[in-house]
Amino acid sequence: MMRSLLIVVCGLVPLASGCSSPRQAATVTPGTVHTSQNALDWAGAYRGVIPCADCRGIETVVILNSDETFTTHFRYLGKGDEVFSKEGRFTWNAAGSIATLAGDAQYLVGENHLTRLAPDGSRVTGALADRYVLAKVPESGVTERYWKLVELNGQPLPKLDHAPWLILEEADGRMNGFGGCNSFTGSYKLDAAASRLSFAQIATTSMACISGMDVEQAFYEALRNADNYSLAGNHLTLNRAHMAPLARLEAVYLP
Repeated sequence: MMRSLLIVVCGLVPLASGCSSPRQAATVTPGTVHTSQNALDWAGAYRGVIPCADCRGIETVVILNSDETFTTHFRYLGKGDEVFSKEGRFTWNAAGSIATLAGDAQYLVGENHLTRLAPDGSRVTGALADRYVLAKVPESGVTERYWKLVELNGQPLPKLDHAPWLILEEADGRMNGFGGCNSFTGSYKLDAAASRLSFAQIATTSMACISGMDVEQAFYEALRNADNYSLAGNHLTLNRAHMAPLARLEAVYLP
């Protein structure tokens, strides 16, 4: 049984164990009606596979941002690798329990999960009901995430057939990625406490492409020069000292 979206916390009179969590007590004003909107840490990425009438399932990612914007990614399993994306703003219903994504769908917001609702706003029932639930993706810092390059030296990337990307493997300090034409590998050093990040030993394949080579070389140069980073949710920025950002990357959940 899914947890109720109305969260019950302790009253003003101190009780024994079983009170609301410190986060709830600190962020919700006494006497306020507790809803998903004001009492849950709902911002983040959610992922699951929703049933599909004519495919194996719809691999779905919904990203809700704290400024009430969203991004969605869909891939139809068994029908190719193309990913379809949308973005826009979402609104809450009066009860603060349902987020309606403009031009997309409605989701019931629970603790660490979203439930896709039927077109009429009702809960889907039956044997497949559990497959309409998307689980929140834990934020794992910089490593083991698929980072897609979106900006170099303050300029958005030109349109490419395949966007450059980067993955930092946590176990052995190795990285691998794609520069726009060639694949590459290398090593990295990470000091998360000091927000320090540097790359070395970058080795690439040797293909020549009609387009993307200039972006690729600029990406490699940014990696060689980076010595620190900043991380804000799904956005990673590579920097050198206190200069302007060298590169900006975005976490992607359906690479």
